[in-house]
Amino acid sequence: MVRQTQYMEQGLEVVGCQEYDDEHEKLTNGADGAVYNADFRSELKRDLKTRQLAMIALGGALGTGLIVNTGPTLARVGPGSMLFGYAIVGVLCYAVMTAMGEMAAWLPLPSGFTGFANRFVDPALGFALSASVNPFPFYILTEPQYIITTPNNLIASALVIQFWFNQIEYEGPASNPAIYVTIILITIIAINYFGVGIFGEFEFALSSLKVLIMIGLMFLTLILAAGGGGDGDPKGFRYWSHPGAFAEYIQAGSTGRFLAFWSVMSSAVFSFLGAELVGVTVGEAQNPRKAIPRAVRLTFYRILIFYIVLILLLGMNVPYNSRFLLTANTIGNEAVNAEASPFVVAAQIAQVQALPSLINACILVFTFSAANSDLYIATRTLYALSVEHNAPRIFSYTNDRGVPIYALALSSALCTTAFISVHIGAFATFQYFISLVTIFGILTWISILVSHIFFIRARQAQNIPDSALVYVSPFGLRGSIAALVFCCVITLFNGFSDFVGDFDWRNFLVHYIGIPLYLAMIFGYKWVRGSQRVKARRADLFGGKEAIDKDEEEFLAEEKARRGGREESRAERWYRLTLGNLF
Repeated sequence: MVRQTQYMEQGLEVVGCQEYDDEHEKLTNGADGAVYNADFRSELKRDLKTRQLAMIALGGALGTGLIVNTGPTLARVGPGSMLFGYAIVGVLCYAVMTAMGEMAAWLPLPSGFTGFANRFVDPALGFALSASVNPFPFYILTEPQYIITTPNNLIASALVIQFWFNQIEYEGPASNPAIYVTIILITIIAINYFGVGIFGEFEFALSSLKVLIMIGLMFLTLILAAGGGGDGDPKGFRYWSHPGAFAEYIQAGSTGRFLAFWSVMSSAVFSFLGAELVGVTVGEAQNPRKAIPRAVRLTFYRILIFYIVLILLLGMNVPYNSRFLLTANTIGNEAVNAEASPFVVAAQIAQVQALPSLINACILVFTFSAANSDLYIATRTLYALSVEHNAPRIFSYTNDRGVPIYALALSSALCTTAFISVHIGAFATFQYFISLVTIFGILTWISILVSHIFFIRARQAQNIPDSALVYVSPFGLRGSIAALVFCCVITLFNGFSDFVGDFDWRNFLVHYIGIPLYLAMIFGYKWVRGSQRVKARRADLFGGKEAIDKDEEEFLAEEKARRGGREESRAERWYRLTLGNLF
């Protein structure tokens, strides 16, 4: 049983459960417990500040799913079903984040949650979670939420910009979406190339702007509901009575209302996807033992406030049978822009003018930030695969800024698929991509929860109490098991509407193709590599921990020296407890 990592004993290096002797290449232990050639630079830099980590986690969960895609959901299910559905999935998302936070606070690996699956469950699960072998198509198939969503958000950003050209009826060369795809792609590549410190500052600024946008929308919808619009009509909860809070879907009566409620789940999951981004950034976070728990807690509270309050207010302003909402959803089948946003519908009903351009600018912030963070995730995922020896070694090479440049190059090259989709009808293709992203996103959550269950069992087998951990999930083992079961149910019934009426094989394919691919990757890896499930008493809970602890001690010492031993001032404490919880 491995209880503690040992280093450099009598010419033999022990890393977790693996042994290497002097007959091999000169080796050095990485912060994640993996082994590298000493002349091969493959270390990330911990330049991501606590405030940046917390805002990145929030920004990842605030996307177009809330500001645009809530329109079709409201029209299909009604405000009551949408509110309760988003609240339930919000709790599920929190269970996933706390599970990941417990593991990451104990052992913040550069390989992120894929490293947890490798160490605590089975290398096959880590491979299925984000696999890459040579040739590269397996990488594309296994992590489509990051390979697809980056070009998807590039196209979405271009279509958002095109909205202003449509407003002035301009159809010249400057309205070509390919121009803006190119500009945005070059910009996000540059942001990612100059290191995680630059990336963190950009994402902090963009996420802060998202927060301001959300606060603005909350005040707007509250004022409109109170009668502050051009119509002077205080609506209150009128639309919850007529046409009602719960719409019928597919069938009439209580069965139809239940099906409407259940159909919210996949839409809500898509909106919450991205919160797990914090699990990718932990390997580059300063003082991760403090930053990770704070990011998990604050992200949940912020998401709860923004999502639940905004959805409640939206349901107060827009009836689910509104003709304006029907028009917006029709537009939403062709483009991503302000005309498809239910918040614009709320303004139209209240007779407020000049809002579409403002909402369009807000959507552009969301899509640009999403494209930027998705490229970061794709790059670090490929890096993690290389570190875990599931991808060519070259992808773990980092430059002097700590950026895995070859992983960035491949991920950027795959983004050029956005140019292929710059044509009429491209948005319909991306609607299918959204379904693909959703199914693989749920599978990612499932993998994180499975890793957490095995992590707890390994701790129990190796007599590591909760008191030894910096952060413990409030849901515990039973909570992760319950969340896992619920995720599996959502996965199995994700495309139940495909079986009603005429069978839609295209929708069925995008709703369920992730399951056989996921299982094929797991069992294919086990067949080729012969991997075995990690036994609880043999799980490596300490490999790389000593190096991470040392880095954290040095960082805290530097921070103390920088402050000159000065205690936190009253103003600093006030900011941390007030505005610091928002920004």
